[in-house]
Amino acid sequence: MKKRAGILACLPLLMTTPLAAQANDSVYTDLDTDHCKKLSAGDEPGGGVILMCKGYADHPVYYKEGDLRQAVLYGRVNAAYIDGTYETFGPFNYTGRKIEWRLDNAGKPFAAIQRWYISNSGPMEPGPAPTDTGQVLVISKVAGKDGTGCVVGYVDALSNDKPNLLARQIADRQAEIFTCEEDKAAFHGTRGPLATDPVHSFPQP
Repeated sequence: MKKRAGILACLPLLMTTPLAAQANDSVYTDLDTDHCKKLSAGDEPGGGVILMCKGYADHPVYYKEGDLRQAVLYGRVNAAYIDGTYETFGPFNYTGRKIEWRLDNAGKPFAAIQRWYISNSGPMEPGPAPTDTGQVLVISKVAGKDGTGCVVGYVDALSNDKPNLLARQIADRQAEIFTCEEDKAAFHGTRGPLATDPVHSFPQP
């Protein structure tokens, strides 16, 4: 309670930064890959890049791209996961810029929701998704003390009436109890034909 009181007292000083929110509420940040720290970059065609970007408070975002496919990790991810985890989709894809963070009752983010655009046929195009491109909300666990973060579930944003609400419900119910590499991320709600199969890669033991 003392911590929360201190946060509320400081709100007038924080108007230009993401604000703390009530439990089971959301805060939003933008993924700005133009102002990230480059951790690694492939020199060969199709080689991957890993960026560490600003997230929410002291929880960074790790953006990974290779072969026109993107993956994102959130929070204090350990080195093995930064290097060895890659969760994306089979077809070419790219992420939206807005990240929704779900907070616990202490104001700490435990889940993140971000939109992926999936190019199912033809070349990937920038801007608004073409008619052959799916849109999937990806719900992820924010890495905590154990340093592991991963995808918890998926919601087809084109086939459900209130996809953002459904994604929040999945985040609130599953993210904190989800065990990376053991539990399997699944689609929730209605899944249409443009929400193609995800792929998962984790660090080798």
